[in-house]
Amino acid sequence: MGIIKALHDSIHGSLADQWLEVLEADNMDGTTVFTKGVAVRRDRRNNNKRGNSDVISDGSIIHVYPNQFMILVDGGQIVDYTAEEGYYKVDKSAAPSLFSGSFGAALKDTFARVKFSGTPSYKQQVFFINLQEIKGIKFGTPSPVNYFDQFYNAELFLRAHGTYSIKITDPIKFYREVIPKNTDRVDIRTINEQYLSEFLEAFQAALNRLSFEVRISQVMSKAPELSQFMATELDDSWKELRGFEVLAVGIASVSYDEDSKKLINLRNQGAMLGDPTVREGYVQGAVARGMEKAGGNAAGSAQAFMGMGFGMNAAGGFMASASASNQAQMQQQAQARQQAEGWVCACGHRNTGRFCSECGKPKPEANEGWTCPQCGHRNTGKFCSECGAVKPAGDWFCPECGHKNAAGTKFCPECGHKKD
Repeated sequence: MGIIKALHDSIHGSLADQWLEVLEADNMDGTTVFTKGVAVRRDRRNNNKRGNSDVISDGSIIHVYPNQFMILVDGGQIVDYTAEEGYYKVDKSAAPSLFSGSFGAALKDTFARVKFSGTPSYKQQVFFINLQEIKGIKFGTPSPVNYFDQFYNAELFLRAHGTYSIKITDPIKFYREVIPKNTDRVDIRTINEQYLSEFLEAFQAALNRLSFEVRISQVMSKAPELSQFMATELDDSWKELRGFEVLAVGIASVSYDEDSKKLINLRNQGAMLGDPTVREGYVQGAVARGMEKAGGNAAGSAQAFMGMGFGMNAAGGFMASASASNQAQMQQQAQARQQAEGWVCACGHRNTGRFCSECGKPKPEANEGWTCPQCGHRNTGKFCSECGAVKPAGDWFCPECGHKNAAGTKFCPECGHKKD
């Protein structure tokens, strides 16, 4: 018993006069992975008088649509199959033709290894396997999954929800290992409990591998990498043993447990306060908030400011020291940026020092202006054009060499030039 490919021209327009039955796949929606073939029309000349659906008349036509894999079963054993769309005639005198389509020799090799062969029987059936991508299979971590983040250097925990899709890559193996026996229709959701548990185990393993490369906040943007990791983790148990594989993983949401949130927020706050500009803004803001609170005290602003004075005497030393430290660090960073950026001399040479290493001319910006100690911006007026800070009193730059001199200095200690 086998099938032979029927010419389209011999079927079109005269199907009722030539063939006894036409079999097609039963309703196959987006989550159906397996269904039985059903007769879409019967001819009165059909020798199957009792209407037994488990006997396929000799000469009947099987219609295979795109992305469907048809198997012809006799006595519970696969006797023929096709992965190519088209019309096929059932011929009980023909040997199996085995149309493999794009699956090629790999499918024939699977067929040979499982040693399916036809045996005479009175129960012949046609089944169809869905070769489309099976989408929208939902998953969710029942408990937080650990994620060691290299950036935070901490063991964090997250929950993830989303969907994944699979694709059947070896339909014969899938039929043999996955499809329950004596069933006419299978939806992926009815057999997914075991596979979902395995998926979540592989998902955690994939997250552990991903943690070596990306921060926890970037997990949602790494769905393609997760798909690759998942495919690697599940290759042995799904693709090699069961004939299907993970095709894509879509993460809908990622959330952290409370302890992980606290660690992330603490690390982010520390990173922000590592910036001297942010720290100085925090110090100045604290002083301003204290003065505002004192002015709005219902007991009287005079008493409030008196109390504030005592408090400032106690904390003023710390505030002043912190502010001075912030400003010194900002100035160092500004100088480092200036050195890194460098300057271009009139001769066209780029330099980082105060003098051109090519022609010896001083840096143009050094002949005039002053550097703001707050933000490091170069200015010529009495106020910084970047942050509004007042020009430090008495500081001056030598017009000859560009050296910065302290207030009260009449001669430049670098070159001896007298202050104008």
